[in-house]
Amino acid sequence: MEHMTTLERLTADLTASMKARTAFQTNTLRQMIAAVRTAAKAGSVARELTEEQVQAVLSAEVKKRRESAQIYMTAGAGERAVTETSEADLIESYLPVALSIEQLGVIVSDAIAATGAATIKDMGKVMKVATASAAGLGRLDSKALSERVRSALTGAGEI
Repeated sequence: MEHMTTLERLTADLTASMKARTAFQTNTLRQMIAAVRTAAKAGSVARELTEEQVQAVLSAEVKKRRESAQIYMTAGAGERAVTETSEADLIESYLPVALSIEQLGVIVSDAIAATGAATIKDMGKVMKVATASAAGLGRLDSKALSERVRSALTGAGEI
């Protein structure tokens, strides 16, 4: 069997969840497929999204739901926060596994060594090399990478 794209997996899983009558999963999958299709139609010309673009859409959806869950918790709406968190967890299951802190550290130290970076002024070069080397390894949290590079270049933390 050939490898299914993320959108194909979402669609197949939607069909299965509809047959199994699992409302939560069905609704969440419908929202994900709609988000991907909306992104494909965005702009002046509709286009087919690459696998990376589909995963970027799903990552944005996860981020939205995590932020909403935080807002609901702050507002005292725990039940809605749990729903948002559950949706985010389901969506994340369609994304590659995130890089570990250890992997991130190795990538940052290798990028610093490769670029010969010494100061915070070199952060752009290091980020470019680190992002490129992390590309095939898993899902990259750009914010965590940026913080790691910044602390390494300022000497504020261990690599």
